[in-house]
Amino acid sequence: MIRRCVVVGGAGAVGRLFAERLLAGGARVAVADTVEPGAEPAGTHYVRGDITSLGARLEADLGHADLVVLAVPDAVALAAVPGLAAVLRPDALLVDTLSVKQPVTAAVRAHAPDVQAVGLNPMFAPDLGFEGRPVAAVVVNDGPQVGGLLDLVGSWGARVVPMDAAEHDRLAGVSQALTHAAVLGFGLALTRLGPDLARIREIAPPPHQALLALLARISSGAPAVYRDVQAANPEAAAVRKELAEGVRLLTDLVEHGSEAEFATVLGQLRDQLGEHAPHYRDLCARMFTSL
Repeated sequence: MIRRCVVVGGAGAVGRLFAERLLAGGARVAVADTVEPGAEPAGTHYVRGDITSLGARLEADLGHADLVVLAVPDAVALAAVPGLAAVLRPDALLVDTLSVKQPVTAAVRAHAPDVQAVGLNPMFAPDLGFEGRPVAAVVVNDGPQVGGLLDLVGSWGARVVPMDAAEHDRLAGVSQALTHAAVLGFGLALTRLGPDLARIREIAPPPHQALLALLARISSGAPAVYRDVQAANPEAAAVRKELAEGVRLLTDLVEHGSEAEFATVLGQLRDQLGEHAPHYRDLCARMFTSL
């Protein structure tokens, strides 16, 4: 049973998401962060400290914890693992929320092979909440606490999706890095074109409005989060190249291909969606109704 928790980075959006749910479930939650006190969720115990250079107070809280959640950037988490391995209880559970899983999985197995550990990646912005949304789960070192935590996350309304670290990074490369790159590339092209957005807003069809909405959400978010998606994932460079190649192929098709060839490509794209095509057509129709 989880009674005492430390959420490292608990003053940030992802850390708050976990801290608030754990607190609501009756756990005693300590928030460890490097920012000034006041940003942590109400009801938590604040410890100001650096997880990569443990002070006595933070080390004591970590040593008493049933659960330690690392809601910090990738580089910080990787630097923290060796020190954490020396202070965690044998029956404690270590959780990371990183967007890339292979490096942290290897680090935990190398430095803390006997510590129960699982990587979680909420595949949504924290302000949306867990209900009905997917959480990728990579079991690093299995044990009874791991299953208990996954059940707990499921009880929060999330859809827990198990996978290994390599599969996680491949899927995140396509579902996050490729998607964000497409939206950011659209934004950069829009900037270079320099249209009057007030006039665009008057006539924009639903697809353009949807892209503007995505661009507004991403550009209003935490830069470090979106940069990590592009810079930390080993698959990201390859998917960006494929995105650029896709635009090049489209240009070639329009400038040098026939109408029949264009129709063939659309058919291939539709076939790629397979049995999922009706679901996404209906989803798009509902989205466009709201737009």
